[in-house]
Amino acid sequence: MTSTPLLSIQNLSVSFATPGGEVAAVRNVDIDLPAGRTLAVVGESGSGKTTTAAAVNRLLPENGRITSGSIIFGGRDLATASERELLAVRGSQIGLIPQDPMSNLNPMQRIGTQIAEALEVHGRTSGKATDRRVVELLDMVGIPEPDRRARQYPHEFSGGMRQRALIAMGLACEPALLIADEPTSALDVTVQRKILDQLGRLTGRMGTSVILITHDLGLAAERADSVVVMYRGEIVESGDAAQILESPQHEYTQTLIAAAPSLTSHRLVASVRELARTTDSAAGTGRTDGAGSGGSGGSGGSAGSAGSAAGSEQAVTAQREPDGSAATAGNLVEVNELTKEFHVRAGRTGRRERFTAVDSVSFTIPRRQTVAIVGESGSGKSTTANMLLGLDEVTAGSIRFDGTELVGLGRRELLAFRRRVQPVFQNPYSSLDPRYSVRRSIAEPLQVHGVGDAGSRRARVAELLDQVALPSAMAERYPHELSGGQCQRVAIARALALSPDLVILDEAVSALDVVVQNQILELLAGLQQRLGLSYLLISHDLAVVRMLSHQVNVMKQGRIVESGAPDHIFADPQEPYTRELLAAIPGRRAA
Repeated sequence: MTSTPLLSIQNLSVSFATPGGEVAAVRNVDIDLPAGRTLAVVGESGSGKTTTAAAVNRLLPENGRITSGSIIFGGRDLATASERELLAVRGSQIGLIPQDPMSNLNPMQRIGTQIAEALEVHGRTSGKATDRRVVELLDMVGIPEPDRRARQYPHEFSGGMRQRALIAMGLACEPALLIADEPTSALDVTVQRKILDQLGRLTGRMGTSVILITHDLGLAAERADSVVVMYRGEIVESGDAAQILESPQHEYTQTLIAAAPSLTSHRLVASVRELARTTDSAAGTGRTDGAGSGGSGGSGGSAGSAGSAAGSEQAVTAQREPDGSAATAGNLVEVNELTKEFHVRAGRTGRRERFTAVDSVSFTIPRRQTVAIVGESGSGKSTTANMLLGLDEVTAGSIRFDGTELVGLGRRELLAFRRRVQPVFQNPYSSLDPRYSVRRSIAEPLQVHGVGDAGSRRARVAELLDQVALPSAMAERYPHELSGGQCQRVAIARALALSPDLVILDEAVSALDVVVQNQILELLAGLQQRLGLSYLLISHDLAVVRMLSHQVNVMKQGRIVESGAPDHIFADPQEPYTRELLAAIPGRRAA
C-alpha cells in the first residue's frame, strides 16, 4: 500500500493568451511527489518545466491560466483555491528559490529586512525574535558573519552569497515543499556544490520535498531521486533519476544527454597545430582566413565577406616547434603583471581597506585562438576581463593589444581600440535594450562609431543575422519576442558588427539550456574558424572550457595558479585547487 504523495498533479494543462490566440504551454502533466523526496524537472527552454512549477503555487504570468487538471497539496486543490487560501500556502508551506538572485532581491532593502519580511508576513516571529531568526537563517545557509551581513545590501554580496540569501528566504518558514528554479545555474561549480550540499542537508533535516528545475543533467542525476523530462509542454519520460539518465528510452531524452557538455565531449575548435597549418596554407595561396573558409556557395559567401572586413583578417606568421610541426606565432594580447585593487568597507567600523582583486596576472591571447580563464566566484576572472575591455582602471601592470599599450590610452585611442574588442555577456535578455528592435540593437555599434550610412548598415545587419543563423525577418522583432538562444545569437551578431579581432565571452552560455548551449558553442567555433577571431572565454563551466579553448588559465584569489592546454589541465591537474574544481563538477563524484 503506497502512502499519499505530498504533491499530486493530475492532467494539468496551462495556456497563455497571446495576440495570435491561445497557446498551450503545458499539456496533460501528471506528477506525484512523496514527502522528503527530490524531483528534477529537466528540458530545454520552452519545454514547460518552469510553467509547471509556477502553476503549483499559482504564480503564473497575468496572461497564463490553468485550463484543466488538479494540483493536490495538503488535501486541497491549489488549481481551484482562492487567492486567500494561496496566500496562506505560499512561503509558509511552499517555498520558492528563483533563478536570478539579483533580479529577485530588492536592491533598496537590506538582506536581513527581506528575510524578516518572509517570517513576519506568515506570523512566524516578530520584533527581536525576528532579528535573531534572520541571523540564524543566514548562519544556517553558510554566510559568514551573519549579524553583520544581515545589515548589508544585495550589491555587497557575491553571487553565491545572494543565492544563499534566497535559500534562507525560501526555507525561513520550514515549508513542506521547496521549488528551486535553476538555483545554481549562474554559479561556479565549487560554490554550486557547497550550496546544493547545504540545501540537501537542510531539506533532509526538515523533511522537505524539493522540485528542482534544471537544464543540468549531471546535476539532476546527482541530486534528484526521480526525474521528469519535458518536451514542448508534455512529459515524455519519467522515473528513477539514475536509470533514466543512464539508459534513456525517449529520443528527446537521448538528444538532451548527447547535447550536454562533459569533459569527454568532442572538441569544437581546431588544435593549435591545425590553425597553424591553415594559416600556412592561406599565406601560401594569398587567401585570407575569412575568405579561405567560406566554402563554395551557400552561406559561406556572407561569412567570407565578413572575414575580409577590416580588423578580422590580419596576417599571422608561422614558426616551427622543435619537432618540426607548425605553430601559430604572434600574440594579439599580452597581459603582464596585471593588478587591480579596490577600496572596500571592512569589519563593523566600516573602515575602508585595500582589497587586491587581481594580483600580478600574466597571460597571452594568440591570434585566432581561445584562451579561457576559470575559477570560482571572486577569483578575479571577470575583473581581469573588465580591465582588458577598459571598463576597470588598471592599478598596475601592462596590457598590450596588437603591440599597443592600453594602459593610459586617451579617450580617442580608447574608442578606436573598442572597435576591435567586443563583449558577449551572460544574460542575453539583460544585454539587449528591450526598447530596441533586433535591427537597431545590432546596428547600434555601427552608429556609435560612425560606420557607414543607413543603407550599408541595413545590409550589414542582414549579413550578421545570416552569420549567426537567424532569419532576416527576425530583424523587426524585440527581445521579449525571442527565446534565450535567439537573444544570445543577436548579442553575438552585435559583437561582430564592427569586425572585431577579439571577442570577450563572459559566461556567454551559462544561462542557456544544454541544447541551445551546444548550438551556440558550435556557432562560436565556426565563427572563429571563418572570421579568424580570438576569444577570451570567462566561464565556470569546465566542460564548456575544454570544448572551446586552446589554453586554460586557472585563477584563485586573484592569481593564476595553473596554465596549460585543456587536455593537460583536465587530464592531469597539478594544483590541488584545479583538482577541487574538477571534482566539483556534477556527476563526477566517486561512485
